[in-house]
Amino acid sequence: MFLPLDYLSANMERVLVIDDDIGLCELVEEYLGPEGYDVETVHNGERGLERAVANEHALVVLDVMLPGMNGFDVLRRIRAKSRIPVLMLTARGDDVDRIVGLEIGADDYLSKPFNPRELVARIRAILRRTQPAEPAGGSREALVVGDIELDTNTRTVRRAGEPIELTVVEYDLLEKLLRAAGHIAKREELVKEVLGRELSPFDRSIDMHVSNLRKKLGHQLHGFERIKTIRGVGYIYAATPANN
Repeated sequence: MFLPLDYLSANMERVLVIDDDIGLCELVEEYLGPEGYDVETVHNGERGLERAVANEHALVVLDVMLPGMNGFDVLRRIRAKSRIPVLMLTARGDDVDRIVGLEIGADDYLSKPFNPRELVARIRAILRRTQPAEPAGGSREALVVGDIELDTNTRTVRRAGEPIELTVVEYDLLEKLLRAAGHIAKREELVKEVLGRELSPFDRSIDMHVSNLRKKLGHQLHGFERIKTIRGVGYIYAATPANN
């Protein structure tokens, strides 16, 4: 069973780092501490998994290369129990690791070696998106397109009345696509608004998150392609006749 998102507000500043590089963990602690984050470090996959699903952290920084259980296996088991945001650390230039991590359910990745300031920026960007919206005057906003209903206050999604479990990034991406249903959502705008950074020439992260959404939501919507790729431009979420 997935853990609710309510726990995030109570643990907003707690970050779990799972990496066997002790020096790197110390460096991360040095940079995150002054930024207001309480950092816990774990140096093997098994213990890291145990701590990641303990409902005590706001975000996990997870290295791919770990002794014993590798980062991919840890991520798979985390995703079986929790939607806690996960930022993966991959080897520079290893596109396969990035793709696999995003397919499994990582919210973002950062290549080693990295600038610690970039790590802080990525963490901030992810955590900013984890808080449910404050309802205006107690009102509830629901976005409904076809068979999908998205509640912006509780950050929950249903398809034909059944709950769909999405990661933090997948939820934000779906919200952007639904709000633009029937119109092109440009890749560079999605990267900036959903991932919190500028689009770089070889960054395929947003495309992998779209692929994950297609798998979870289904490829077809009333005979239309649910999320259509506009090559070189972006994506269109199908607006059904009832939504036009």
